[in-house]
Amino acid sequence: MATYDAHMGQVSLGNMPFRVDNCSIERTLGIVGEKWTFLVLREAFSGVRRFADMQAATGAPRQVLSARLTRLVEEGLLRKVPYREPGQRQRDEYRLTQMGLDLYPIMVALMHWGDRYLSDPDGPPLLLTHRGCGAPVEQRFRCADGHEIAGPHEVTPVPGPGTPLGAPRAGGTGD
Repeated sequence: MATYDAHMGQVSLGNMPFRVDNCSIERTLGIVGEKWTFLVLREAFSGVRRFADMQAATGAPRQVLSARLTRLVEEGLLRKVPYREPGQRQRDEYRLTQMGLDLYPIMVALMHWGDRYLSDPDGPPLLLTHRGCGAPVEQRFRCADGHEIAGPHEVTPVPGPGTPLGAPRAGGTGD
């Protein structure tokens, strides 16, 4: 059975540990792991596309917002789409790519966590509801066979196909 030691960044298969040098969480945080990036993404998911609107909504300093937008475009989470208002120079809107859209469950999970632990006594400032029926949006984890997963104690980390050669792999010794 595999276990994970968060302090060491290692997965162990029985008594054979190996370090997760190509950790997907670490790589993801390298792109999105700071406040202004999450606030830019929050606004993009809310339909805000233009620099001035994003700056007003986030309160980000101009240079910070410009740097975050540039990075999100470079990393493939946003794409620039040119537009021109009558009598104005051409500018760019920022739209989510599929890669950016795939972050939506993470954004909702962060929001729900904040709602649960950090909301004002009156409750959360915003609720998400299903456009089709009006019911509150919930997140659930399921395995590929459809079993609901209640928490991390019901999950077993196992080495994936990206495990470096020579490291122990699921069901073997890592030849």
